[in-house]
Amino acid sequence: MKAIKGWLLGRTSDMQSLPGARHHRSPTKKPVWIIAVVSLITMFVIGAYMFPHHRKAACYMISSNGCKALTDWLPPSVREFSDDEIAARVVISEMLSSPRVIKKTSKIAFMFLTPGTLPFEKLWDLFFEGHEGKFSVYIHASKDTPVHTSRYFLNREIRSDEVVWGRISMIDAERRLLSNALRDPENQQFVLLSDSCVPLRSFEYMYNYMMYSNVSYVDCFDDPGPHGTGRHMDHMLPEIPREDFRKGAQWFSMKRQHAVITVADSLYYSKFRDYCRPGVERNKNCIADEHYLPTFFHWHPRTYMPNDVTLELLKNLTSIDAVSRVTSEGTGEVTWTPCMWNGIKRPCYLFGRKFHAATLNKLIDLFSNYTSMA
Repeated sequence: MKAIKGWLLGRTSDMQSLPGARHHRSPTKKPVWIIAVVSLITMFVIGAYMFPHHRKAACYMISSNGCKALTDWLPPSVREFSDDEIAARVVISEMLSSPRVIKKTSKIAFMFLTPGTLPFEKLWDLFFEGHEGKFSVYIHASKDTPVHTSRYFLNREIRSDEVVWGRISMIDAERRLLSNALRDPENQQFVLLSDSCVPLRSFEYMYNYMMYSNVSYVDCFDDPGPHGTGRHMDHMLPEIPREDFRKGAQWFSMKRQHAVITVADSLYYSKFRDYCRPGVERNKNCIADEHYLPTFFHWHPRTYMPNDVTLELLKNLTSIDAVSRVTSEGTGEVTWTPCMWNGIKRPCYLFGRKFHAATLNKLIDLFSNYTSMA
């Protein structure tokens, strides 16, 4: 019983209260605390082999240096990575280690994914005016040739192809836009926008917010329901395990390093191209644009009509500083995530989506008011 008590109270002060214990112990007897520590280490090593870590989230509990030291010490994963996986990890690591250089000539690439004419060009013209040299425009028009009303959009179309919602063609269009925008070395931030998107802030605010952010913004959350991980295909294994399958909206804002990684990816892209579509497995209906980027990088709104557009509405949109998501499991679990900018809680939205084309005139009338709000 004394030995057990000594283990339970194994603090420095408790050990000092038993000075004579070592004197009377037989030299051949091992101290109980040493045996206990050795047993714990043995159990830890065995557990590490049986339950290897697969997710980066496990490292967020400690500092990045501590995480690296721990992963270097732990035994290797039970599953050996394929040659393609090793190559992909090396390339991604090298790309992310390259320094990000922001200069006076650095630009934001505004990439529009649209079936044809952009109904809000006049509003975007107002937004871009006076900021030449700090932005570039790229248009992927999948159906009709756009008719332009703004000089900033003239001759900015790239080679486009048919886009089908929910299919890999949507991802192909996104990658096509990124590839063209990456050709300009001055483009340091890349924003994907739809034909129904409108700016909610002034250009200066948006430029500083995105250009000096230390992260990219890709919508991503864990939905354990049938429209989340329930869409995971066994054919995606082992590179994409079910527990790492994520969901989110396709619209994003990325740093140049992440844009390069997205274009360079072939391993994970091919898994979604080949298997993320209806009818591959049982009754699963995998939607490529809702899962590829959220999974690769571990954001259902209404349409606003003219009567909806008021200064109060726009003020409310620009003041939102947390995002709610509802899972597709059971009755739906609601989670709230604060929007962070370099570790500071800030408003979430720089752009608004799902505005009907008929709202253009009201948005132009209100533009100088709502984009000047702090």
